[in-house]
Amino acid sequence: MLKGIPPILGPDLLHILRAMGHGDEIAIVDANYPGDSAGPELVRLDGLSATDVLEAILTVMPLDTFVDEQAIGMAVVGQPDARVEIHGEFDRIVKKHEPEMKLTLLERFAFYDRVRGAYAVVQTGERRLYGNILLKKGIIRPE
Repeated sequence: MLKGIPPILGPDLLHILRAMGHGDEIAIVDANYPGDSAGPELVRLDGLSATDVLEAILTVMPLDTFVDEQAIGMAVVGQPDARVEIHGEFDRIVKKHEPEMKLTLLERFAFYDRVRGAYAVVQTGERRLYGNILLKKGIIRPE
């Protein structure tokens, strides 16, 4: 255990978050997501919700201020403008940590393609549909 670090961030995930550089992306995906075949390194957090994992990650990882989209969810199939409950929760958590940012949505297959290029995938036990979010890492500015 470490002070100030959520205990759900285990050593493998902490190593990934620390090793990622500015502009690298990490996906937090639900239990239905094809995580093993997605391509990037996979970390499994099967007993946890995607929202709990997002909350924990954003306590230690800044989002990218140099791009328009830093937190990207998967859009509802056939309803690109629809928002389901988990989208609202993702948006609330993002704004809590990065008040000027918001969740945007990406079509399902475009989301899959983008995750293939991510640094890593964190597969959760999230059972709510569309419980997937991609985060673009930002920078820590000098004090």
